[in-house]
Amino acid sequence: MLSVNEAENIIFNLAKPLNNYTDIETVDLLSATGRILASPVISQLDFPHWDNSAMDGYAVIYQDVREASEEKPTILNIVEDIPAGYQPQSTIQSGQAARIFTGAVMVKGADTIVMQENTRRENDKVFILKAPSPQEFVRHRASYYQAGAELLPAGIQLNAPEIAVLAAAQCTKLNVIRRPRVAILSTGNELITPEQTLQPGQIVDSNQYALFSLIKQCGGEPLMLGIIKDEPGTIKAAITEAITKADIVLSSGGVSVGDYDYVENILESLGGEIKVPSVAMKPGKPLTVASFTTPDATIYFGLPGNPASALVSFWRFVEPVIKKCSSIVEGWQPKFIKAQTRQDLNSNGKRETYIWGKLDLVDGVNYFSAAGGSKSSGNLINLAQTNALAVLEVGKKSVSAGEEVRVLQVY
Repeated sequence: MLSVNEAENIIFNLAKPLNNYTDIETVDLLSATGRILASPVISQLDFPHWDNSAMDGYAVIYQDVREASEEKPTILNIVEDIPAGYQPQSTIQSGQAARIFTGAVMVKGADTIVMQENTRRENDKVFILKAPSPQEFVRHRASYYQAGAELLPAGIQLNAPEIAVLAAAQCTKLNVIRRPRVAILSTGNELITPEQTLQPGQIVDSNQYALFSLIKQCGGEPLMLGIIKDEPGTIKAAITEAITKADIVLSSGGVSVGDYDYVENILESLGGEIKVPSVAMKPGKPLTVASFTTPDATIYFGLPGNPASALVSFWRFVEPVIKKCSSIVEGWQPKFIKAQTRQDLNSNGKRETYIWGKLDLVDGVNYFSAAGGSKSSGNLINLAQTNALAVLEVGKKSVSAGEEVRVLQVY
């Protein structure tokens, strides 16, 4: 049985980013949210596209107004009004000004904007009541970005700010990395789908739905292969199909030491090399990880069948692997922070223990609240609204309320 750190090193080293040249798709801008950029984006537009005003006010020549004050205002003739979207027709001469609005193109001859709060207008004249700084409130062409330079680098996730940048740059088609394909299968004669009528001794397969959701949330493409009966031949056929279709395979159940736990033997019979046989963590001890020398170097995760164990194992090991395989350059690693626990947290100290609950930020301090009720790995109900896992290292049997604890953020 490996420690969590040993397992992490092995598992994360198995994960290889998809190829930036062969594993790409072209998508339109509205389909790009959450995708990983495959190649740098270069725009032929300057930002701003032209000199423009950052304020409602008056475009002036700085030398005309550098000594203006309320006691001795500078009086200028207004020669033009310039709203946003309008092309100025004048050239400002000494003694003149143009009324200008935020975002409007800077008029020729002017070099400074005086904000309207520092002015008083009387008919076609404006009184400058306060001297501005040179070039104040002028946004100069290409001061944000110069055409031909790299606008966005490869390997980043495209979220709302990046989508806005791409829209402004008129980049409507993008090369992105395809999503890692993640096959999901559940093993067990007792399992049924949510649509079936529950009979005594049966269990609804919630894991497949939870894993589907988790895979989507972290950028993978889930492939649901359904419920597989505890029959060696059936399991072998399902795993064979999975490793030919997917970059990553997740099965839940069948990886413990029971009479019907066939997965490890089947993996080895198919050429899989067992890299992690079990992990010294609670919940999640019966985790099996194998690698295959397929063209896509498929990684196989045999997750525990109990819901809490399956989700904790996913958050701790699988999610980072999916993100790393997606070719994201930064941010694929697990995110740990320090928080104050609101309750006493307990463990037997024999394995690294994960306690699920909620993380809240209050007045700049992170607080962790453990989920109520039983901490059994089979208790699916109190996993609802979980967004963090408190971690008690091996040998640590308790953390008292108010003390600091290491926390894994999962949302």
